[in-house]
Amino acid sequence: MTAPPKRPSDQEGFFWKTKTLEEMSNAEWESLCDGCARCCLEKLEDEDTGKIYFTHISCKLLDSGLCTCKDYPNRSDQVPDCVRLTPENVRTLNWLPPSCGYRLVAEGRDLYWWHPLISGDPNTVHEAGVSVRGRVEGTEIDVNDADLEDHIVRWPALLPKRAQLKKRPKLSK
Repeated sequence: MTAPPKRPSDQEGFFWKTKTLEEMSNAEWESLCDGCARCCLEKLEDEDTGKIYFTHISCKLLDSGLCTCKDYPNRSDQVPDCVRLTPENVRTLNWLPPSCGYRLVAEGRDLYWWHPLISGDPNTVHEAGVSVRGRVEGTEIDVNDADLEDHIVRWPALLPKRAQLKKRPKLSK
């Protein structure tokens, strides 16, 4: 006779709750990305205050419809100032969006319902209104650096109300 199946604990399978950032495998680390692409937006920093301002202008490598990098493995070669997130720098980067999975885990907070690791669906980040899909107005190729301040927007630093809910809202018919 076999033993009855063990009931999984609440923490089992949620590696981001049981491992440090440094203990994660590369695949686990990469899966912390929710696919919002907010970090791929051009940002400005006020030199006097350090305040970060997001724009609706993206990196030239962002496919804003898919919210993915067009050349992820070679992004640093094509965009020298592309910042590769590491366990060390996610704890100190002041421009990561408040909803960023890396930032949340580094701060000891849980992931939102719409994060693909929670929902099991990579589209929930779009459903929750967190991604840049449909909101990018151009790329860094289209807009001169001197004109970026004309493209400052607030939404990347905010979290939509439906994304703040504890669970996925029911779809109305």
